Amino acid sequence: MKPIILCMGLISVSLILGGCSSVGVKAWERGHLAEKKMQLEPYPLDSFLDDHIYFSKEGSSGGRGAGGGGCGCN
Repeated sequence: MKPIILCMGLISVSLILGGCSSVGVKAWERGHLAEKKMQLEPYPLDSFLDDHIYFSKEGSSGGRGAGGGGCGCN
């Protein structure tokens, strides 16, 4: 039974360490990451206008990030 546990342990450690990467973003990749479509909010003016319309219709602000209220209804 010990060889199986040892083998499973070695496989687990090798999988965990195999996922580690010490290489960061390359210089030629930074241009792609800085593009507008890669930003969290690529069009902030559109988001602002959508929030304003939602606020005007609903009479509430915020809560844009997650759906649901804990009761199970979305």
